[in-house]
Amino acid sequence: MKNAIKGHLITSLNKPIVLYVCMAIVFSVGFTSCSPSRKAIKIPIKEEGADYLFGKLKEKELRFDWFNAKFSAEYENKGKSNSFSGQIRIRKDSLIWISLTPMLGIEAIRLMITQDSVKLINRLNDTYFIGDYESVNRFLNTNIDFDLLQAVLLGNDLQFYEDGKFRATVDQGEYKLSTAGRAKLKKFVRNSHENLKIFIQNIWLDALTFKITHAEVKEMRRDNIKLESFYGDFKEVAGQLFPNDMKYTIWAENTIRVKAGFSRIQIDEPQQFPFKIPASYTKVQ
Repeated sequence: MKNAIKGHLITSLNKPIVLYVCMAIVFSVGFTSCSPSRKAIKIPIKEEGADYLFGKLKEKELRFDWFNAKFSAEYENKGKSNSFSGQIRIRKDSLIWISLTPMLGIEAIRLMITQDSVKLINRLNDTYFIGDYESVNRFLNTNIDFDLLQAVLLGNDLQFYEDGKFRATVDQGEYKLSTAGRAKLKKFVRNSHENLKIFIQNIWLDALTFKITHAEVKEMRRDNIKLESFYGDFKEVAGQLFPNDMKYTIWAENTIRVKAGFSRIQIDEPQQFPFKIPASYTKVQ
């Protein structure tokens, strides 16, 4: 059975697809509650400015030390699509662990991502990958780090970047925060100047809950690459609102779309992160 599964999936779950998918699992539009009038939601902007909205954003973010959830997702690239399920576990600001199961309940891919490294086990072709963000970004032709990935997966704002100068507006019944640049805080820049990433960023907030419903991140010097995310179907988990549906689009040379739905969400229950590479597996670059 294992060989049959390999033959069916190995071409679609190759290394670049897997990394793209796991560097962007999130989706679904719309928080459907009624929004207050445009005039009413402009009052906080006039009286207190963008700092007020940014403060509310931070106040309403998901607070956690441990995160665990099941998910199902659909991936689309170059007109081809794949469906899969999996599990994600996160130790805040430290480690992201993802298991992907395309079919028949048999794990195909396991990822372990830390602040400094990306490790992947591909059980479909008995290979593994170990690298740093520089090698991953060079391979994917992008510029990501752990903080950006963690924020996008959970619908939070970036944690270790300068707050910058945000501009506040009202856009179709939601608050919109925009900034032309956010630099990585120096104490969190681990290697060279290449890790000091500056983004153009737009964030849309629900006018009632101040949760992020839509976000865009674009590198200032690379206009052809943009990550766009949508968050919807917010439900209460441990007294906090969390988006059960997420949607991502990576606008690059090839447009990649991922939709994900989350279930069995657990917050602040300590998790294990098993990751053992079989001795028979071959390392890939």
